[in-house]
Amino acid sequence: MGLAALSASPARVIAPARGLGYACGMRVEPADIEALFDAIPDVLFFIKDLQGRYTHVNQTMLRRLGLRARKDVIGRTAAEIYPTGLSADYVDQDARVLSGEVIENLMELHLFANREPGWCLTCKRPLLVDGAIEGLIGISRDLGQKDSLGTQYEQLRLALAHLNAHYAENVRMQTLLDITGFSLSKLERSFRKVFQMTPQQVLTRLRIQMAMHLLHGDDSIACIGQACGFSDQSAFTRKFKAETGFSPRAYRARIGGS
Repeated sequence: MGLAALSASPARVIAPARGLGYACGMRVEPADIEALFDAIPDVLFFIKDLQGRYTHVNQTMLRRLGLRARKDVIGRTAAEIYPTGLSADYVDQDARVLSGEVIENLMELHLFANREPGWCLTCKRPLLVDGAIEGLIGISRDLGQKDSLGTQYEQLRLALAHLNAHYAENVRMQTLLDITGFSLSKLERSFRKVFQMTPQQVLTRLRIQMAMHLLHGDDSIACIGQACGFSDQSAFTRKFKAETGFSPRAYRARIGGS
């Protein structure tokens, strides 16, 4: 019996029947990992079943949602507990991961304890039980909170939105300076504070994330590189391997793409 069966009724969702794996010969249970992440205040931890319903969450997630007990979340989906503007993206991510995709260091908005939005890096991967996908497991790590950024928050949000919309193009630094009204040094400083990366590194990360998604399809590697803003296939291969540890071709073979 996997996560899906255990999640049929919220009252029954206590722990998956099987552990996530073994460490030093000992079984590692999701509840043990859940308890470990309870001690990390700037990281959200969660496990979901095949229907996208939460089976495990840590205390940080409960605090962000303004809830006291895990039973208030267990058995519910992201669409039921988050605002529509956020939950739609989460549901889409879940569908991708449950089909076998791994999401690494995706920058996105989350809600903090005061219900204000803030930036996080999210990682999600399929949860396998006896070789079959039975759910997903993930974390979201805080980057920078709105309160600590003051008036810079909105400008950075607009800059990131521009990068998201135009990653396939030749994004000019001057455009980001015009959008934010920052000097070059302030822009670099602000990006490092929030994203722990420079604007160019953020752009590269966005391009690689999209390329990873496209590699699940049947487009040629050259076409994918071009569609993601890389000038030639060698540049695409070099950057992709630096970010993921795999060449695009090796990554496609690893995920079973076309």
